Amino acid sequence: MHTVTSHPKSIEPAIRKSLSPLPFAGVTRREFLKWTAVTTMAAGAGPGAWASGDIGDLPHRTLGRTGEKISAIGLGGYHIGIPKEEQESIRIMRGAIDQGITFMDNCWDYHEGASEIRMGKALRDGYRAKVFLMTKIDGRTKAAAARQIDECLQRLQTDRVDLMQLHEIIRMEDPDRCFAVGGAMEALAQAKQAGKIRYIGFTGHKDPLVHLRMLEVAAAHKFRFDAVQMPLNVLDAHFRSFEHQVLPILVKEQIGVLGMKPLASGLALQTKTVSATECLHYAMNLPTSTVITGIDRMELLDQALEAARTFKPMSKGAISALLARTAEAAASGKYEPFKTTAGYDGTAHHPQWMG
Repeated sequence: MHTVTSHPKSIEPAIRKSLSPLPFAGVTRREFLKWTAVTTMAAGAGPGAWASGDIGDLPHRTLGRTGEKISAIGLGGYHIGIPKEEQESIRIMRGAIDQGITFMDNCWDYHEGASEIRMGKALRDGYRAKVFLMTKIDGRTKAAAARQIDECLQRLQTDRVDLMQLHEIIRMEDPDRCFAVGGAMEALAQAKQAGKIRYIGFTGHKDPLVHLRMLEVAAAHKFRFDAVQMPLNVLDAHFRSFEHQVLPILVKEQIGVLGMKPLASGLALQTKTVSATECLHYAMNLPTSTVITGIDRMELLDQALEAARTFKPMSKGAISALLARTAEAAASGKYEPFKTTAGYDGTAHHPQWMG
């Protein structure tokens, strides 16, 4: 196996070789942010930017430049660990796969590993071959990340994960830690070369500026992520917006867009301004590769499937009307506490997870 060197170019040569030059590689931070501003309109690229056809009656889309086809709705890993009975979780997951949902989300820390364990059992009996499997790690050091990658594989009962993501990139220093000498990116690069993972991404829910910083640091190391996960919903459009600040860059660079918290962890419904289906349709109307939604009971699976099956590109008028309805409720971030509080920050409550 190729040994990773302790140098800014330490990301595996095999990985770096596959990357095309980034327009913001080597630019100053001021130039980077200016470039971000002028590409804002890219998020309005329209259905042609992401449409890739249907499988059965469920729409499927392409994951960025990878060429992988995934379901436009993805099953969230946290919620699958909520049902009291493990068999109920397995029934939900297999029901989702049987009806065309192929994107499976998970994380090393969800329910202390129980979500991955349950998903591993659900993916037995031929189900693993039917899905695009993603999970996440919290490790910021090479040692912590390598250990967590192996634990994920063991729990999920697979020898390879399709997409491994750095979880909770929510602090300005997280990108520097991940790309530092002896950082998590070295473990991910080695795991990819060893065949343990196919693609690499990162997630975060706190502030679009942190995502921009992660992309900037990656560019400085001549690395481009395959996918990026972030909150995308009708409230986000008004407050510290990932849609406005990060999405245009991902579209421009053909990085897979994984939308999460389409209902703002359910709190969008508390505003009494929007329905669950409207929330899901809004997120699907963005140039997302998939929209990951929490499903912990069968009626929520039915709701997600129906939203995917009935989705049609929204008109500008429909979008404007929906955003006008949610503007006041969204203005302060009250209904997006994952941005404004530490309540959703697992790594803040358990810093030891980062190593």
